[in-house]
Amino acid sequence: MRFHEGREVLSHPDASIGDMSGTLSGKIALVAGATRGAGRAVAVALGAEGATVYVTGRSTRERRSEIDRPETIEETAEMVAAAGGEGIAVRVDHLEADQVRALVERVDSEQGRLDVLVNDIWGGESLFSWDQRLWEHSLDKGLRILRLAIDTHIITSHYALPLLIRNPGGLVVEMTDGTAQYNAENYRISFFYDLAKTSVNRMAFAQAKELAPHGGTAVSLTPGWMRSEMMLDIFRVTEANWRDALAAQPHFAISETPTYVGRAVAALAADPEVARWNGQSLSSGGLAQVYGFTDVDGSRPDAWRYMVEMQDAGRPADVTGYR
Repeated sequence: MRFHEGREVLSHPDASIGDMSGTLSGKIALVAGATRGAGRAVAVALGAEGATVYVTGRSTRERRSEIDRPETIEETAEMVAAAGGEGIAVRVDHLEADQVRALVERVDSEQGRLDVLVNDIWGGESLFSWDQRLWEHSLDKGLRILRLAIDTHIITSHYALPLLIRNPGGLVVEMTDGTAQYNAENYRISFFYDLAKTSVNRMAFAQAKELAPHGGTAVSLTPGWMRSEMMLDIFRVTEANWRDALAAQPHFAISETPTYVGRAVAALAADPEVARWNGQSLSSGGLAQVYGFTDVDGSRPDAWRYMVEMQDAGRPADVTGYR
């Protein structure tokens, strides 16, 4: 182990319960946007299966991004190594094409291959408004959201896919918020947030069409209500006492740790039949029913089914049958 700085129905008829015994030893992954949250958890889960994982972001021990939080890519790389993989931290602004090009050239030079690309770049938490309409919302902030959520993914895939298709079996995971079905039927907070999160689902679909002739697979994947570092801070709780937040928001009972979606990506990456999912919009809760993994507490929260049937339906919080 070494450390370097620098609910939509799952429709495939052959889907069956599996286990997490598949190894990713010898596989090379790039998790773009791995400083915290889902990206960090995905990197660690891939490392736990033996992968070498390049983790990127803008927050390092020497310099924070404008998000100004304490998590760093070096910490993520160390966590990957502690889990059993090799973590390689590289500071990259994924809006800067030259930086992304250099990153992929480095992966090619050091590894000669890329097996898994996870596009988890976001960084728009402080930019979108919950109550301002398009004509009221800051245009500069709105366009910045779209650049962070969409342009970064496009730039990264543009440079990374030629390396990924060098060997058949490559996997692209586009991380978003909400399944394609849920996002198509529901207005997601505000114009810019809605456009950002629905676009990522479509990007996965389009990449699936272009990768298939080369033996590659692309999917979009959403966690449920995720207890990220930032979400825990919003509710002023920790992972140890997160249930205290239920007094303020009872539906938070369906929430899940970032590890849950991390295990979803690891399961996909270890599946020799992953092409069965090509072009589909997936969720952590849905994949848990197929692959058999659990959240850290042993449960399998199915957040998007819960959102539709309980929260959005105006019913009292009750996770019975949903986790």
